[in-house]
Amino acid sequence: MNVVVGVTGGIAAYKAVGVIRSLVLAGHDVHVVATDAALRFVGRPTLEAISRNPVHTDLYEGVAQVRHVAIGQAADLIIVAPATANTIAKIAFGLADDLLGNTILASTAPLVLAPAMHTEMWQNPATTHNIAVLRERGVVIVGPASGQLTGSDSGPGRMVEPEAIVEAALAARGPRDLVGKRIVVTAGGTREAIDPVRYIGNRSSGRQGVAIAAAAATRGADVTLIAANLEVAPPASVVLTRVSSARELADATFAAAATAHVVIMAAAVADYRPEAVAEGKIKKETQGDRLTIELVRNPDILQTLSENRRDGQVIVGFAAETEEDPGALLELGRRKLARKGSDFLVINRVGWDAGFGTGENSVVTLNRAGDIVMEASGPKASVADRILDLLS
Repeated sequence: MNVVVGVTGGIAAYKAVGVIRSLVLAGHDVHVVATDAALRFVGRPTLEAISRNPVHTDLYEGVAQVRHVAIGQAADLIIVAPATANTIAKIAFGLADDLLGNTILASTAPLVLAPAMHTEMWQNPATTHNIAVLRERGVVIVGPASGQLTGSDSGPGRMVEPEAIVEAALAARGPRDLVGKRIVVTAGGTREAIDPVRYIGNRSSGRQGVAIAAAAATRGADVTLIAANLEVAPPASVVLTRVSSARELADATFAAAATAHVVIMAAAVADYRPEAVAEGKIKKETQGDRLTIELVRNPDILQTLSENRRDGQVIVGFAAETEEDPGALLELGRRKLARKGSDFLVINRVGWDAGFGTGENSVVTLNRAGDIVMEASGPKASVADRILDLLS
């Protein structure tokens, strides 16, 4: 999703970095439009490094590309954090004397404001009026919270935390078609201990599973995320269960699945584990030039879930394969689907530079009959929404 984050000139501008970072880690393409005053609080290099895109400030830059309207036209969502009293007033009256104002006026995307100002400014009748006008237009206002402000002041006017802003913004953008549904998502990669120091693992970061969990929560579902050694932060809007090994993941998943409408097995689960785990660190001085580790099979979680599904329960499996030929990749997926018996199977090709650990994914989804019912490529957040569209 293309997200524009407007940053304006208030001390809370430092929190905008957290908003931007959360959106980027969720797989969104984030473009920062900063006012000149904002850059007096947070430097351009910081905003560019976190957003991974150039920061736009000048109303007259990129004139040939009509950038003063193009940024807003391309946006799927606009967030202003912090939104100062001055910025709120300008938006309410439709003023466009800077790039942020032009961007907002040129966009039909949902607009989310996170106010930040002193208590007297927040409670001033002018600000109260402007907020009421914006709410009537459908603008989402997040906060403010009450707490410590600049200096010794304290009271309502403090900008809410980045996680709450992102959660409210994504909810404003997406449908609420999963309200009342209980969804279990597994994410990450399991680790099978060899000794107290070493393990057998895989390169899954958990980004795709986390993106699915976050998107499902945004769409109204009650989400349980069973996380195996994530490399990304889990969303605050889910019930989190942390696990490490395949057997731990199996126990947690079977327990959570008992009351779930949907189970999405996005975690990369080890097929095998060491038969014996050493009590102490294995030393090369005692092992010599070779070390033999006997492996035994782990429980097949997806197959067990499929065999024991309740009436109406939907089971979604993932198949990460290194096969490069599209036809052969599909055949591998169909054979796996026949063995596992899940309702859907999401096939994605992985490799040294694809799938695992990256911000993008490319998937093909099969139904139980082996037919292709969905294909998607792009940021993992976008792929997550496509998967949920199919289930919805």
